[in-house]
Amino acid sequence: MALQVKLLEQSFEGVKPNAGAFAASFYDTLFSDFPQTQALFAHSDMQAQQQKLLTSLVLVVENLRQPQVLSEALQSLGNRHAGYGIVPEHYPMVGTALLKTFETYLGDAWTPEVKQAWTDAYGAITGLMLAGAES
Repeated sequence: MALQVKLLEQSFEGVKPNAGAFAASFYDTLFSDFPQTQALFAHSDMQAQQQKLLTSLVLVVENLRQPQVLSEALQSLGNRHAGYGIVPEHYPMVGTALLKTFETYLGDAWTPEVKQAWTDAYGAITGLMLAGAES
């Protein structure tokens, strides 16, 4: 599947001015919609966790045109997440919360095309992270 790189880059630019609020909102959404995920972060510094989310999103968007770099980074990230107790069933929850947060922050710019671009990207991200988790 070919990712819609330009749409992903442009839409991510739309959330950058509110990046901190975006990250906080993501976790609010995740915990509200999937309360079972809260236990995974019981001992986490949520400010640091929000920054890690943003760093990961920046890594993805900035390396969309460098699939080898992105593949290695996401597999490594998946391997680390497995060590934190993240299992395959958690990935759809995170994806749902992420897409919902993008929709909130992009407003009218959250078109069906942008939604599909992020859905496809998250599917690819998940696949690479899960491959890393298995190693």
